[in-house]
Amino acid sequence: MTRKQIKEQAARYAKFVEWSDEDQCFIGRCPELALGGVHGSDEAKVYAELCEVVEEWIELLHRDGVPLPDPLAAKSFSGKFVLRVEPAIHRRLAAKALAAGESLNSYCVKTLVKA
Repeated sequence: MTRKQIKEQAARYAKFVEWSDEDQCFIGRCPELALGGVHGSDEAKVYAELCEVVEEWIELLHRDGVPLPDPLAAKSFSGKFVLRVEPAIHRRLAAKALAAGESLNSYCVKTLVKA
């Protein structure tokens, strides 16, 4: 696999850099490859390092003949999932949705988007 192919493959995977109050630094991760642990005080530098780590990981997996997992963007989603909650939480969400003049589904979607 050429360097260009590795970079193209790496670009297909989601990479996240978030501030951690617990660690007091930025943490970079690539959950599709189960990578994490890139830390630092500069968000852009953490992202750049994370990109390098993802490329190195892809190169190692390719060298070892291990197939790469499908990137999240390549997977299809129905838009439906079942969420099990305690009856009291269900009741409270239904009441909040009613008070907001929304369906329970609409209220939950808006709440999840905010999270």
